[in-house]
Amino acid sequence: MDQGMGVMYGFSIVAILFQLLYLVCIGLGIYGLVLFIKLARRGITALEIYIGKHRDPNQRMDQNNRV
Repeated sequence: MDQGMGVMYGFSIVAILFQLLYLVCIGLGIYGLVLFIKLARRGITALEIYIGKHRDPNQRMDQNNRV
């Protein structure tokens, strides 16, 4: 009977470890998604600045004529 209980406890420990690993993977996935969103927002801002600097000079508006 002791061996049966040992195996049962062994399986429960393995199951708990897998659940913890699963939760860690979900947490890292969410963290990676947040970092990717921050990177994308910075990229969009940088692209807007680049486009603003390299726009055709004839189409540029001065500070007073902004819409």
